[in-house]
Amino acid sequence: MRIFRLLKILRVALRFGLDEFLLGHERVRTPRLIVGTLLFWRDLSAPRAVRLRQALETLGPIFVKFGQVLSTRRDLIPSDIAEELAKLQDHVPPFPGAEALQILHEAYGKPAAEVFTRFDIEPVASASVAQVHFATLPDGREVAVKVLRPGIATIIAKDVALLDAGAALLELLWSDGKRLKPREVVAEFARHLDDELDLMREAANANQLRRNFLDSPLLAVPEIHWDYCSTRVMVMQRMHGTPVSAVDALRAQGVDIPRIARIGVEIFFTQVFRDGFFHADMHPGNILVTPAGQYVALDFGIMGTLTDVDKHYLARNFIAFFRRDYRRVAEVHVESGWAPPGTRVEEFETAIRAVCEPIFDKPLKEISFGKVLLRLFQTSRRFNIEIQPQLVLLQKTLLNIEGLGRDLDPDLDLWNTAKPYLERWMSEQVGWRGLARRIGDELPFWSELLPQLPRLVQQYLAHDHDAVLRAQAAELLRLHRRNGWLLAVVATLLIALIALQLLS
Repeated sequence: MRIFRLLKILRVALRFGLDEFLLGHERVRTPRLIVGTLLFWRDLSAPRAVRLRQALETLGPIFVKFGQVLSTRRDLIPSDIAEELAKLQDHVPPFPGAEALQILHEAYGKPAAEVFTRFDIEPVASASVAQVHFATLPDGREVAVKVLRPGIATIIAKDVALLDAGAALLELLWSDGKRLKPREVVAEFARHLDDELDLMREAANANQLRRNFLDSPLLAVPEIHWDYCSTRVMVMQRMHGTPVSAVDALRAQGVDIPRIARIGVEIFFTQVFRDGFFHADMHPGNILVTPAGQYVALDFGIMGTLTDVDKHYLARNFIAFFRRDYRRVAEVHVESGWAPPGTRVEEFETAIRAVCEPIFDKPLKEISFGKVLLRLFQTSRRFNIEIQPQLVLLQKTLLNIEGLGRDLDPDLDLWNTAKPYLERWMSEQVGWRGLARRIGDELPFWSELLPQLPRLVQQYLAHDHDAVLRAQAAELLRLHRRNGWLLAVVATLLIALIALQLLS
């Protein structure tokens, strides 16, 4: 099955003349002439950008998503291609409205006309996995109805299988294969694609993000109407706004465009470092802006998550980076285990400085994060840095944010915008505020444990353990009988001592 899918990809690429991108250089003139002669019947009258977009649409959702990411990287690809690929963000050819009505009938067990007082048969937006129709509920509320594409799960499963086979081959044949962990990256990608194919999961993602930014002046998230949702249908509040890419229209509404660019950066870092839960598909087709300058998030199929450990090391990396403390960046990589234990910190520091120093004090329009990431990739290869699959979505989102910021305000100072927020977040994590928060989080556990400590100490004393530790425990028990409040002060120390003793 995979070989047939591979052959289809090759056939589509040749049909739309994508060999032009590979054989366009003068040094490969002969192969180009051979291909052109053999495939003389092709109609290549359309511009190359149009043919590329059409080929990606023909190949299916994974390739469409690849085109969506490319469309935000105007610094890396020609402008004609970027403009054309931007149509993939919400203008993928829709499937017939009659099929959408059939899916709704299957989901609700009755016709859509009996569920909604109005349902627009023509979709307002169509993406790679689903399309959206406007409708009205019986109580008069306006909603957006998202309907999954028919048969999309089978198509995605085949493409993911092909990607996994390619990743396995990469690990086998390329010296850097194991370090880059391509199969883990594909597995991470596949997991998020599975989430996209279950609209109940997407609805839950939207609800979580809505709670995180409830009453926030920065970001609005639509309300989910759970009674109308299923795995193939998602019904949410209809949101109003202007696409964030329509800069001229926003400016005509009096929206402060540079402020919008700064807010986008703040929203990103808030999601990542405060919540560890972030929208990982933030291309312009998924973002509206209200006349008041508030972002509106749409499409919650791909959401990224980070553990507290990931957030901790990422924040330290970012802050050290913004402070140009390249030695600290190198040390954090080693401390986190991303770099091998034997890494020479001084050499790693020098290599990072050579990549990063030239981009400081420059506006965003003069910086290409894509090129910076490429140089960092080359550096990581030299020092055998392991790819972290859980951070791949974060890297993709950061590139999307940069592309969005570049379109909104090329003079945006990304460093000065992000640095104060990160420093404030770190102070809340490691300063006295962080200590107070962690104590508050642990109080319920302590309240349950403290009354049990005398019994636990008695049980421990009944066993034959180190005499010194037993004496310390006995003294603690005596103090508890005299001054119970002292137990709260030394309880953590006792627990740690016992744990260390049992583990030794």
